[in-house]
Amino acid sequence: MAKKTVATLRTGKGKEFAKVIKPVKTAKGTYAFKEAVVHIDHVQDFLKEKENPTDKK
Repeated sequence: MAKKTVATLRTGKGKEFAKVIKPVKTAKGTYAFKEAVVHIDHVQDFLKEKENPTDKK
């Protein structure tokens, strides 16, 4: 999976995407980090979305 993402980001279309890392507070009060590769038009939407602290990966 990672190889496909990296290969896509190296092509011309990959310039339209950004890797976003967002801190999310967990139920214990610590922070975890949510990472995603998002189209540049949707970065603000990704950062604004609320996380449920009881969600587990």
